[in-house]
Amino acid sequence: MIRYALRCRDCGHGFDGWFRSSADFEAQGARKLLACPVCEGHGVEKALMSPAVAAAPERVPRTGGAVTSAPAGEAAELYRQLQEMARKVRAEGHYVGAGFAEEARRIHYGEAEGRQIFGEASGQEVRGLLEEGIAALPLPPLPEDKN
Repeated sequence: MIRYALRCRDCGHGFDGWFRSSADFEAQGARKLLACPVCEGHGVEKALMSPAVAAAPERVPRTGGAVTSAPAGEAAELYRQLQEMARKVRAEGHYVGAGFAEEARRIHYGEAEGRQIFGEASGQEVRGLLEEGIAALPLPPLPEDKN
């Protein structure tokens, strides 16, 4: 589809129109199918328009990161609660790093002291824990994690 800037010769009103081709615009005009939305006159012509050219990818200014907006309403409250939970787990729990899955198993099977832990685990490791009946939840990232 081609977007044309159009102008009414009768009243001077400018507006846009979409056509399959230039020939389609001409054919509709010849059959009096084009009309001004203001005065309903059929003197519709193409107006001078500037091209809509996108900048090359390397010329698009880069930003410091993805722009995000704050969630609204109930979503914001849920996100706040998740962040509060993550802060509490990090403050009161023991960080076990990449050995999270192994340490969670040791605690579950009574081979290590029962305590709250957090760390890193791959998706496959988490699936394995869940299959064994060991509870594991991801912690949401906190705003300070991104700095």
